Amino acid sequence: MAQSQNAYNKREREKQKEKKRKEKEEKKTARKESGKKSGLDDMLAYVDKNGVITSTPPVEVREEMDIENIEISVPRQSEAVKEAGKTGTVIFFDEKKGFGFIKDDRSKFEIFVHINNVQGKIKEKDQVSYEIEENQKGKSAINVKLLSTKAPDKE
Repeated sequence: MAQSQNAYNKREREKQKEKKRKEKEEKKTARKESGKKSGLDDMLAYVDKNGVITSTPPVEVREEMDIENIEISVPRQSEAVKEAGKTGTVIFFDEKKGFGFIKDDRSKFEIFVHINNVQGKIKEKDQVSYEIEENQKGKSAINVKLLSTKAPDKE
């Protein structure tokens, strides 16, 4: 008796699956015949060059460019931005590695300094004047000159 019940349930499930397949196929053919677009086409939106959202795809207009006006290199050092007349305090300097940091007196920002850009010798807590140069890796101090040396604290 248990086997006949299982066979009956199995046949019923197969009938339901077949019925769903037929309904789905009928809907598909009805959509094709009516000529409606798919739901995805109704949901697409496009943005034109002015940032306006439209339902039509944008027409691509290419601008003509002069090849001579395209620059592919890094600007020369003379073209780099320089700020002069800054003062600050050396907060860290490693003579062995050849670099350190200066804290600007006004802005309190820390700026990188390399030993090649130092005129004379500097150490931590020295007052220095410098210029800022923008390079590939960011801003760095150049033409660093010693203004005053802070005496070491006695312990």
